[in-house]
Amino acid sequence: MEPVRRFAVAIHSDHEDGGYVATLPSLPGVVGQGETEEEALEDVEAALRFTLESMEELGEELPEGDEIVRELAV
Repeated sequence: MEPVRRFAVAIHSDHEDGGYVATLPSLPGVVGQGETEEEALEDVEAALRFTLESMEELGEELPEGDEIVRELAV
């Protein structure tokens, strides 16, 4: 079984087009969009899985993932 990799995800409101955009700070080209935060998260997860599979097929080194990230609201 492959190790689980954890990635930090940033979700932003898309003020121009509406909905939400999800990005992975450690993999800048991996982006997801959706009408809701959950849809954006699902979309970026699919994009991440595709990216990791493509990297593996090309023999590229896979990223280890990020440390666990917590949110602070002040």
